[in-house]
Amino acid sequence: MAIPNILPYPMPVESDLPTNKVGWTIDPKRAVLLIHDMQQYFLDAFDVKKSPVVELIANIQNLRKYATELGIPVIYSAQPGGQTPEQRGLLQDFWGSGINGGPDQKQIVEELSPRQDDIVLTKWRYSAFQKTDLLKLMEQQGRDQLIVCGIYAHIGCLLTSCEAFMQDIQPFFIADAVADFSLEKHSMAMTYASERCAVTITTQQLIEGLNRKQLTGDLSSADTEIQAPITLESLREEVARIIQEQPNHIGIHDDLINIWGIDSIRIMSLVEGWRRRGIEITFVELAEQPTISDWWALMSSEEDSNLPNVDYFNV
Repeated sequence: MAIPNILPYPMPVESDLPTNKVGWTIDPKRAVLLIHDMQQYFLDAFDVKKSPVVELIANIQNLRKYATELGIPVIYSAQPGGQTPEQRGLLQDFWGSGINGGPDQKQIVEELSPRQDDIVLTKWRYSAFQKTDLLKLMEQQGRDQLIVCGIYAHIGCLLTSCEAFMQDIQPFFIADAVADFSLEKHSMAMTYASERCAVTITTQQLIEGLNRKQLTGDLSSADTEIQAPITLESLREEVARIIQEQPNHIGIHDDLINIWGIDSIRIMSLVEGWRRRGIEITFVELAEQPTISDWWALMSSEEDSNLPNVDYFNV
């Protein structure tokens, strides 16, 4: 009845994903990240130095990082140790007594230890909604999207996604941030989720979706200022907003790609926003000259594009 030893298997990649039936898009203002049952007891069944656990932990760490940066609530589910037969209920018949009463097995693995502002829910059944406050917490915060990662894919992660769907919450089943008893069961869970209750995507696809939505929101919030002329300083403020940095920290001659990590998605968002203002600058032009001073020169008329020798912006 205990959890079987799990042999290593390759973590699915984007090319392995099934076709999704719905086209929901992730929104950081609507989403909650659920890190499901990443406890030592469940990880002990794997070889933690091999796939899929290596990718599992790295991808969940990445999801948590982005969630924190974008203000997405992070919720953990964790089963208690030393449950009585009455508390276990029918789980006892399928899996035995579960986590022991000691301190080690019930701990969330060190690499993913909850932070001060994270919420940890005591979980009693396959679904993280059963006998917990997960639904109430999401309703209180006005959140109706659930990012699901953790273990095991075809049991708790899948049934939590199904129940989210039945509560009119859009689940996002992260294919390379869940793990299972085998690749066969992992694949089954991905397929069922995509065909019946969720969007099945990779960690990178979800992060790109979060970035696109965040940048679209940033640009939309700036629409009321479209009539105002762009200045060198307002350009720096716009760049600072999309990389979430203070404007006075960014030098106008800084390499925005290599120093500040601005990526192609953010550059394309800038291009699209400026085109709406009638400024025709291409992605290639920005990528080849990735400094604020160069971008300002591209925007300015020829006679106004020469920058002063004195730097008035504390570069």
